Amino acid sequence: MNRSVVENMLRYLWNSRWLLSVTAGLFLGFSFPPFPFPFLVFPAWILLFRLLELSGTVRAAAYWSYPGFVLWNLITTYWLMMAHVAAGVAAILANAVVMTLPIMLMKFFRNRYSPLESIVLLPAAWIGFEYLHHLWDLAWPWLSLGNAWSNYPEMVQYISVTGYLGISFWILAVSLLIYYAIRLSSRYFALGALAVGLLFPGVSLIQFYSVDYPSPYSVETVVVQPNFDTYEPYGGYENAEQSTQVLIDLSDSLRTDSTRLIVWPENGIRSSIYSRPTGNQTAFQIKRRLLRRAIAWKATLISGTTYFDLFDDNNEVPALPRYSGTQPYLYYNAGLGFQPDSTIQVYRKHNLVPLVERVPFVHLLNAVDLFGWIDWADIQGYGKGREPSAIKVNDTETPPLVCYDSVFPDWVGTYVRNGAGFITVITNDGWWGETSGHIQHFSYARLRAIEFRRWVVRSANNGISGIIDSRGIVQYETDYWTRTAFRHKVPVIHRQTYYARWGAWFAWMMIGFSLGGWVLGLRWNRILGIGKEDQDFR
Repeated sequence: MNRSVVENMLRYLWNSRWLLSVTAGLFLGFSFPPFPFPFLVFPAWILLFRLLELSGTVRAAAYWSYPGFVLWNLITTYWLMMAHVAAGVAAILANAVVMTLPIMLMKFFRNRYSPLESIVLLPAAWIGFEYLHHLWDLAWPWLSLGNAWSNYPEMVQYISVTGYLGISFWILAVSLLIYYAIRLSSRYFALGALAVGLLFPGVSLIQFYSVDYPSPYSVETVVVQPNFDTYEPYGGYENAEQSTQVLIDLSDSLRTDSTRLIVWPENGIRSSIYSRPTGNQTAFQIKRRLLRRAIAWKATLISGTTYFDLFDDNNEVPALPRYSGTQPYLYYNAGLGFQPDSTIQVYRKHNLVPLVERVPFVHLLNAVDLFGWIDWADIQGYGKGREPSAIKVNDTETPPLVCYDSVFPDWVGTYVRNGAGFITVITNDGWWGETSGHIQHFSYARLRAIEFRRWVVRSANNGISGIIDSRGIVQYETDYWTRTAFRHKVPVIHRQTYYARWGAWFAWMMIGFSLGGWVLGLRWNRILGIGKEDQDFR
């Protein structure tokens, strides 16, 4: 192609807000797993920073960036529509709207601060958004920028200090330095981009080859992947007893006298389990059967199920219970630990998928519904667990993270600080079929392994199940959509990383920078007399 034609095309792209947005969205979408192109996040953000400059106001920045964010969400999370088309489309469009909020703040900073100051403030605006997006009832952390690099653990070992947001800062700072180097024809910004671009992966490679977290002992573990049909009530069998027998047979096929942990997936037990005796004989028999198995195996059995909490007295009843007759109850997506001492430990899932598993802000909606027009208790979905209840395994413990839980580092960190020696994830990714969803979910677990230097045990109903070591390297993984089981010795580690000890310190530092920049920016409005059209954040 003629050089002048290429130059004209690039010039047209560089000055077209529509093309900048769409191209950035394409680059961001193809930078995430399963695509092996994480480096595309850099040109994507260079184009978005150019878009900020071409947008006259913060509202214009939001307007022009929105198409790109829709495209990014669509390419990366199109599989949301597999479970429910309308809900999936609504989630994609709504999350793209939320993403424009930090863009507006970035534009506000860009209008008021020098390029050097922007190197910190613009990334801080986005990083604050990524972190806060984890903390509310509409949380959707799937598109945190750091997730793009989840399949390249050698490059991101430093997140054991900063957490996953350290990757986001690296991406944004390098992209912004490159943008200023281009825009200002500045050698100094170019050198800065090179230095920061090499520093983070350089530190990571040193950590990867030199940092060692010793393990005093390991736990022999059997992981089961039954490949049940997600859309059938008993996984494709006539009843819950038959599907349970499949899990038992798979476990027995690999279990040895040294096995101390057996892990079944989310919804592995295809019968609900109740906290108290009820008239449901099937549930009672399966519960008793699995306790006897744990005793006979002399091993802890972890499995997912639907768990019904039945409440007896007024002091015990939660704020928004359901009722069956006069019996108050709530049901949970739960992880159960059947112990060889004949006890059962219960973890009630804390991080619930908005709308799919629970109505967001249901307690608030119930409080403002003064006339009781809607039975919020009846439509709320699963109950929300509050306690980080770990499962005891020999002389250590492990969190039975249920599916969505595993993409919330703060929640995982609570277990690690409390003494968890390794991380267990139980999930059912079969809702998404042969899409990118199950691949991304498995990949993101590699970041949790690095952040906390803990091995990860993962049992998925249809796959991918596997073992990930404390450096984020996959030691074993299964094929998707197969029935299988495997045995592996999982090292137990109790040493705490900096990130485990101090949690979201980096996120709060970035939020502090953003708040400071916003307050000072508003003061400059008054001092400099900036016009009303540029005061969108007053």
